[in-house]
Amino acid sequence: MNLSSIRNFSIIAHIDHGKSTLADRLLEKTNSMPKKKMAEEQVLDQMDLERERGITIKSHPVRMYYILNDREYELHLIDTPGHVDFSYEVSRSLAACEGALLVVDATQGIEAQTLANYNLALENGLVLIPVINKIDLPGSEIERVKMQLIDTLGFSEDEILLVSAKEGIGIDELLEAIITRIPPPRGSTEKSLEALIFDAYFDSYRGVVVYTRIFNGSVRKGTKIMMMSNRGVYEVDEVGYFSFGLHPTETLDAGEVGYIIANIKNVKDAQVGDTITDADSPVEHPLPGFKRIKPMVFCGLFPQESNGYQDLRDSLEKLQLNDPALVFEPENSEALGPGFRCGFLGTLHMEIVEERLEREYGVKLIATAPNVVYKVYTKDGRLIEINNPSQFPYYSEVEKVEEPYVRVSIISPSEFIGPVMELCLGKRGVLIDMNYIDPIKVVFTYELPLSEVMFDFFDKLKSVTRGYASLDYEPIGFRESDLVKLDILVKGEPVDALSIIVHRDESEKRAREIVKKLRALIPRQLFEIPIQASVNGKIIARENIPPIKKNVLQKCYGGDVTRKKKLLEKQKEGKKRLKQIGQVEVPQEAFLAILKSE
Repeated sequence: MNLSSIRNFSIIAHIDHGKSTLADRLLEKTNSMPKKKMAEEQVLDQMDLERERGITIKSHPVRMYYILNDREYELHLIDTPGHVDFSYEVSRSLAACEGALLVVDATQGIEAQTLANYNLALENGLVLIPVINKIDLPGSEIERVKMQLIDTLGFSEDEILLVSAKEGIGIDELLEAIITRIPPPRGSTEKSLEALIFDAYFDSYRGVVVYTRIFNGSVRKGTKIMMMSNRGVYEVDEVGYFSFGLHPTETLDAGEVGYIIANIKNVKDAQVGDTITDADSPVEHPLPGFKRIKPMVFCGLFPQESNGYQDLRDSLEKLQLNDPALVFEPENSEALGPGFRCGFLGTLHMEIVEERLEREYGVKLIATAPNVVYKVYTKDGRLIEINNPSQFPYYSEVEKVEEPYVRVSIISPSEFIGPVMELCLGKRGVLIDMNYIDPIKVVFTYELPLSEVMFDFFDKLKSVTRGYASLDYEPIGFRESDLVKLDILVKGEPVDALSIIVHRDESEKRAREIVKKLRALIPRQLFEIPIQASVNGKIIARENIPPIKKNVLQKCYGGDVTRKKKLLEKQKEGKKRLKQIGQVEVPQEAFLAILKSE
């Protein structure tokens, strides 16, 4: 197709602002949706998890055709994941487009991810079309949301489109705006091949299916292509476009979005953001913006049954085929036995992987408390990157410790300014900026340690703002902090899976909370169980679980008092021996209790 008739665009929005429903209406209006899919909602969200949580986890591009003024246009909708954990994938999807629809809920207004996505789109030089969705709802405040878009993001009133994705209102006007406002792609088929990978998945029969946008040149079956990050060379088996499945074509030309299958065996060889070029006449420089995905959050995953180790390994390997951001390595815990140390992009990514392992592969898991990567500088000049508290060196060896920080944007109703600031202060936050979007909404910018945001920050934020606040964050690098390792001892034995790294000022408070919770969760035994928390070998908190007392005098009816004393002495001796050899089982809830602070 002629370049002037192609439009590549994306839909960006805060969670639950109607992005997937709007995509459904566009597909219906352009007759791109198969009849059997018509009754379904959110057809581009194919996982049950995506539908349940109302978020897009895996992006699904689709090609549509629309006729305007007797001319046919080819529209490529590149769907993007809808959560902060996947912001790099979102940025690469946006880099494959020339424009984007910025969708805002008429009842909610601008939220934290609206701002984050807006800035991401501007960085990629996209033309933005502001869309106010859900105008049919009785609680919609169209004029107030319009003023937010005009005052905060600088749009003019005539740019803003009003739609109801559920009722199908304003969809024709939206399609017309996509064609008239978003510029056609630039590029030439005469130049050497230059294509961006914005996603990929593994097909067990055909290898890796690469989602790509062609910027220059063309690719067809038989073309020898090269990945610029690892110099891997492959021969193309098939090219085509997406429209509820893979549709093979002769060629993919400059400006088009489609897929390439080239017998690539591993998703890691087709990394998101990498540039594909012609192996025989490669381009000099790759497309800008590529970076290797690094996990930010780590936790230990262990099978509940000791014989489930191999099943867990197989399941992780299968999952990793479609999720290159997931990394894992074997780990052995004294308390939990053999398992894996897994790295994730963020806490949502971690939850999704755990849920998929349990649902799709039937693996029963025990997950340890998540933690971030710390940089430990030792006194002998070494730098150790640790993602597991058990790797933390002895205190006497440590020169300084650095932890990752994030810049957090919080949008909240102005009546909750006090509680939000108090929460952030309690989480070691530094206020950078505070602005009013309109008289009733405030945007805060804070810098916070990632470890504080990761635990239960979002739950607490929702709680102090009665569910009205929204949150977005981006990494800003490492900073020095006074951190210590908090060890938990059950019956005098350290339980490595319960160890955490905390700020020194918080250590005593956290220690008291944890031992208190463990006292309630660990079942009583026939002997007393001390639960202790220590920092650098010094006990800073302790709770005792009292023993269950068996009534040994029950069978003793009548008789001399010395007989009773004899039985009680015998019981005392037995308890002493039990205390030495008795084992304490730490239940799964205990590991989850570490995640929640009071």
